[in-house]
Amino acid sequence: MDTINYLHGFGNHFQSESLEGVLVPGRNAPQKVPYGLYAEQLSGSAFTASRHMNLHSWLYRIKPSVAHSEFAPVKHKNLSAPPFNQVATPPTQMRWNPIPYAKTQCDFIQGLFTLGGNGSVEMLSGAAIHLYTANTSMQDYYFYNADGDFLIVPQEGRLRFKTEFGILDVKPGEIIVIPRGIKFQVLLQDDKARGYICENFGIPFRLPELGPIGANGLANPRDFKVPVASYEEDEGEFKLVAKFQGALWEAQLDHSPLNVVAWHGNYVPYKYDLAQFNTINSVSFDHPDPSIFTVLTSPSYIPGVANVDFVIFPPRWMVAHDTFRPPYYHRNIMNEYMGLIHGIYDAKETGFIPGGGSLHNCMSAHGPDADAFEKATQAELKPEYYDNTLAFMFESQQVWRLTPQAIKAAFRQPNYLECWQGLKSNFKKR
Repeated sequence: MDTINYLHGFGNHFQSESLEGVLVPGRNAPQKVPYGLYAEQLSGSAFTASRHMNLHSWLYRIKPSVAHSEFAPVKHKNLSAPPFNQVATPPTQMRWNPIPYAKTQCDFIQGLFTLGGNGSVEMLSGAAIHLYTANTSMQDYYFYNADGDFLIVPQEGRLRFKTEFGILDVKPGEIIVIPRGIKFQVLLQDDKARGYICENFGIPFRLPELGPIGANGLANPRDFKVPVASYEEDEGEFKLVAKFQGALWEAQLDHSPLNVVAWHGNYVPYKYDLAQFNTINSVSFDHPDPSIFTVLTSPSYIPGVANVDFVIFPPRWMVAHDTFRPPYYHRNIMNEYMGLIHGIYDAKETGFIPGGGSLHNCMSAHGPDADAFEKATQAELKPEYYDNTLAFMFESQQVWRLTPQAIKAAFRQPNYLECWQGLKSNFKKR
């Protein structure tokens, strides 16, 4: 689908209209909107937020969003929300195989499975980690999340996101962010789809500061894409499902809520092709910290500490000399959930499967398995291009607290710790 480049998170303003003349120069809410439309503002930040942080868009729609019935609660057996305190999360390192597909019909929302999370929806902090599977498209209903942003990482299967702002097609190797409150519907472009979601309750995602890197590197602002205005005039019996304070609610509609004919603003859904990431890496020695691979960040209120970072480990050259090239053994204060989109992760060449994930929480030691250590210490250190890999990490300042279903899942690997049991003492006194 046609898209507009998006300079994300720094106050830039965009506009799109599917009928010429909807947008009236100098007027956000004229007395009479052209074509008999309704003007509606969508705010993703406080009204008084600083200009460069003020997120809002004006939507010009056939019917306003208030035209729906009363919301009623809806049950979802695998979706959870803070506080994640149903069970104690152990410091044990954990790893999961890919989540199995449902044997019955299951769409994107029905297929959500919460692994865990942290923080508080009410306090606008923290995040949750969900997996999704789907084998059918969403039919006659739409969804929005009042609790946070959805950063969606497809692993298998192409998806079409029909949003209030227009359509975005996303495939594995790309990501899409649907900001808080924006309505959407997900259609499958293949027989089935699977992937990961980071639900961000905190400050909206933005590009990280580049610091000593300078003006260029990592994700370039011009490579982010937003949709072109596209609207539905459909009338009939529809449902609107909302995620609000951790629970799902459902209202009835007599029209499609994707009825926005034109829009302008800077609070919009967007997508990004991870292949456009300009990787910065060591060209002398030692393995850099994973922060150098940050695509998007949600800052906390502590400078330099992330509420949650989205980090990738893409194809890249490895040239460091006299260096243990895989990630070294480490313990750290941040909390890391990793997933593998495709290929092989260099520190875990077996057991870490595309579609799977691993969790290493605060101060839980982790690093290469025994085979990867042996290979890395014996390798001839010549320039090497890692081309068969694309992994990512959701990294948070707060511990990822697991749901009971994540700990008890049949697809959790019970023998993950065995990957380090082959590490032997090589100590020799000189």
